[in-house]
Amino acid sequence: MTDPELMSIGAFAKLAGLTASALRFYDDADVLRPEQVDPLTGYRFYSESQLVRASQLRRLREIGMPLPDIARFFTVSAQDAARLIDDQVAKVAAEAIGVQRTAAALKASLGEGACLNLCVLPGPVLATAVDQVLATTVRDAEVPVLGGVRLEADPDAISLTTTDRYRLATRTLVPSRPSAASWAGTLAGDDLQATTSRLRRTLMVTLEAGERTLGFRMVDGAVMHCRLLTEGFPDYRLLIGSLPAATHRVTVDKQQILKALEQQAPEKVGLRVAGGRPTVLLPGSTVDLDGTATGPDLTLWFELTTLYPALSHALGSDLMVDLRGPDQPATIRSANDGDLTTLVMPCRDPAP
Repeated sequence: MTDPELMSIGAFAKLAGLTASALRFYDDADVLRPEQVDPLTGYRFYSESQLVRASQLRRLREIGMPLPDIARFFTVSAQDAARLIDDQVAKVAAEAIGVQRTAAALKASLGEGACLNLCVLPGPVLATAVDQVLATTVRDAEVPVLGGVRLEADPDAISLTTTDRYRLATRTLVPSRPSAASWAGTLAGDDLQATTSRLRRTLMVTLEAGERTLGFRMVDGAVMHCRLLTEGFPDYRLLIGSLPAATHRVTVDKQQILKALEQQAPEKVGLRVAGGRPTVLLPGSTVDLDGTATGPDLTLWFELTTLYPALSHALGSDLMVDLRGPDQPATIRSANDGDLTTLVMPCRDPAP
């Protein structure tokens, strides 16, 4: 006899947010077997305790997880199950990026009228510049333009600029051939990142601006397209122009300060200026840096996740850091080459 506490397939399907046909399919696939099957009628019956698994199954299918992985999900530990979810999300995200790139190429193939040839740049140099500024982008569903890269061209230079509200990076390149005209647009960061491996392998690349995309034409004639974002990019020139004059200037060896941060990887890092010498403050220790410092005694703190990328992507072996106090951005650039400039905001003193 059927247990009276069991539910019919129709009642269970309604509670689980699935269809009866889906439940039959999952039974046949051995990922959600009914609690009981009537031997005479073949009717399937389910228990209330199976609702949790049914709900998980429905959500796993919503993120596109294949049935073999779903079967594993219900047999492994919670940690491994979480890893399966993360792997599936990464796969879906990668597929979405691929679809966006393909769509951009298709739109470009429809014809945007005459493209504007902006300039010619060495591929490896452009790829490195993209890597340097992309560290200052962020994924923000409310402000998607913060994941973009502002590209501005004029006859003498090409500049790439990014910001995530707490940092700002701008990289200037001198084209091999002067820009034919002034132009500005905001490139989708994901699309731009996808071009870097190909850019590194091409000697020269021509930038071609269209109505909806920016094309990167390789020496073999192949073109990679990067979508242009329509949202307005933050007015970074206003931010830079409104900065007060620096009160302190610190010049240090890049590798020494990076090594100090890598050995402990603290959540927050202190930079102290005292007696004309710079010092890094770490949990339980201090590191005297080889370098110079101007200005009165001062200690500022930075989040490691904000400071380290700015330091590591800086050009050259020496860094110049201009400080303006605890409530103003610090400017980080190469002591010998100011083509890459990064602004980073200090954080609160971690001391109680």
